Amino acid sequence: MPFSDDLREANQGLWEGMVTHAFVVELGGGTLPLEKFRRYFLQDYLFLGALAKVLGQAIAKAPSLEAARPFSPFLHTILNAESSLFFRAFQELGVPPAEYRAAEPLPTGLNMANFLLATAYDGSFQEITTALLVTEWTYYDWATRLARAGARPRHRMYQEWIDIHAAQELGEFVRAMKGIVDGIPPEGQPSARRVFRSALRYEVLFWEMAYHGERWPT
Repeated sequence: MPFSDDLREANQGLWEGMVTHAFVVELGGGTLPLEKFRRYFLQDYLFLGALAKVLGQAIAKAPSLEAARPFSPFLHTILNAESSLFFRAFQELGVPPAEYRAAEPLPTGLNMANFLLATAYDGSFQEITTALLVTEWTYYDWATRLARAGARPRHRMYQEWIDIHAAQELGEFVRAMKGIVDGIPPEGQPSARRVFRSALRYEVLFWEMAYHGERWPT
């Protein structure tokens, strides 16, 4: 079994908890309360900066130009197309510029970003790739499941969010990440397992934060 599939199988309960979370189910059914999507979207926007830095570190630590190549178009998407989507969505969701510019990450969002940044700056190329595999493979999985099931939520932003993450381009990036992770030698696999499980836990917690709400103590 490829190492990436072994990682997923070893964490199957967490994986299914992420890709079938109530947030995902209600998003696909069009029943997700708008304030929950609004909270999620704002936190995900704040997370983009960390994700861009993680991708940059993956490129910097790649052992060759060939190994770095898959990260470049994805970073370009994060810095351009996806960020413009956020600004359009904020208009539709009624989030004024003053609000999203002054927004702060909630505890789970901050912890997840810090975990990924620590992995990016202190970890190896293989560990960074493992973390990115989790963040993108889980999204590709839930989105393609919804697409195959014929999900057509009436809210345009919900449908667009599904379509973006079920797109062929994301599937190609996931396959590239899987290829790198599958090549991790035995001595690097224990740390990759820890990164995979931690990243997956944070993905579940991110849904929980968005769905149930969260606040800093005052």
